[in-house]
Amino acid sequence: MINLAQEKSTKLSLFDFKNVSTRTFWITSISFFLCFFAWFGIVPFMPDVVKDLGLTPDQKWNSIILAVSGTVFARLLIGKLCDKYGPRLCYTWLLMLGAIPVILCGLVQTPTQFLVCRLFIGFIGASFVITQVHTSLMFAPNIVGTANATSAGWGNLGGGANRLGMPIIAAAVVAFGVADGEAWRYSMVIAGVVCFVMGIVYFKFTTDTSKGNFNELQEIGEMPTTKKDQIGFLEVLKDYRVWILFVVYAASFGIELTVYGTMDDYLQNTFQLERVTAGNIVLSFALMNIFARTLGGFFGDKFGKLKGLRGRVLFLSFILTLQGVMLIFFSGATSLVLGVILLILFSLSVQMAEGATFSVVPFINKKAIGSVSGIVGAGGNVGAFLAAMLLKSKSAVAEKAAIVANEGLSDEVIKSAQSIASSSAVSSGYLLIGIVVVVAGVVALAIKFSTEEEKEEAPNFATKVLSELIPVNVKS
Repeated sequence: MINLAQEKSTKLSLFDFKNVSTRTFWITSISFFLCFFAWFGIVPFMPDVVKDLGLTPDQKWNSIILAVSGTVFARLLIGKLCDKYGPRLCYTWLLMLGAIPVILCGLVQTPTQFLVCRLFIGFIGASFVITQVHTSLMFAPNIVGTANATSAGWGNLGGGANRLGMPIIAAAVVAFGVADGEAWRYSMVIAGVVCFVMGIVYFKFTTDTSKGNFNELQEIGEMPTTKKDQIGFLEVLKDYRVWILFVVYAASFGIELTVYGTMDDYLQNTFQLERVTAGNIVLSFALMNIFARTLGGFFGDKFGKLKGLRGRVLFLSFILTLQGVMLIFFSGATSLVLGVILLILFSLSVQMAEGATFSVVPFINKKAIGSVSGIVGAGGNVGAFLAAMLLKSKSAVAEKAAIVANEGLSDEVIKSAQSIASSSAVSSGYLLIGIVVVVAGVVALAIKFSTEEEKEEAPNFATKVLSELIPVNVKS
């Protein structure tokens, strides 16, 4: 039954489980975590997969690109579906259907089958969009930036936690008598089954909004039911602000994905670190999602309170520009200590930029939050795809040139020359990407809100403040 008196939550009370907004926050964050865990679950096992299936270097790179590419189309589609059917049903089906290619990935026998599974596994990356839509529908303007950023940050942890979680699952499987070479297959099957079960949990324990599900709200006339009341997808596409945020998210989340995906090899080649050491450094930066993305949303809300919607944009522009500057400096670092410090600052700023982006998104078009979130979210994967292609092409050309230049020498000399060439190529790629990010930060300033939009949000904050005032008796 719908509780019409219950409105969007104005506080993120993490342990108030009786509150539907809090309960939804946890379930959607955990679902997002599991989707990212499964999406990148194969990464720790890639050496085993390459050996088992006989993947070529090109097939290995293509599997990475396919996993990112599939998400672009899924995010564009899922946003519109959320506007129409609600996030509850969309997440339920995404988790249950997305579990299928995850499970099948553990059963593949050929490189082609593996590549196809990687493409469709990428679809569960659309989980991010549904999480952002669901928290936007559950939380009031004064806290929505923080709620969006926190759920996204904690969900993103799944992409890093798999570096620890998947090997632990594999070790448990081996303990039950499974061969080491087959453990990766069982681990993927288990990850898929967990996603499927989470789909059932999502359906049973969440609602689309704090007032109820979309279909229930439509029955009592609290949801748009006529074309006149609805916002068309084409209308959303015509809003220039959506495309600026598309570019902004490509320059933040897209670059984070690419940098973290290439950082292991870069740290090894540039600073001669062991693979385990390099991997642990990258993992530690991914774990900054616990708080860094939340900070972006928090400061977005604070600047919104001080300067209105324009304040949110100003903070987004600042933190994105800072991210680009940090990457530019890191690209030229030759000292490990300096490199790690700059990488910490880059990680902090890039994750804050992601949080700040989705502190702006809910205010672009309130009647089409799903469509806007889907387009902006897809920007992150487009950015990752383009950046990965840039680094792949620069690295491949440099390594081939190094092989030709050292032809006839020992394998050790050739391998060393390849490492140096790859490090130099990726470094120049990081520099170029950093410059593009700075430009994107400046472009973000072009996002404008009308006087009516600014006034519409002002009362929300005023109401929040007035509701917290305590009457005091004054003697006359």
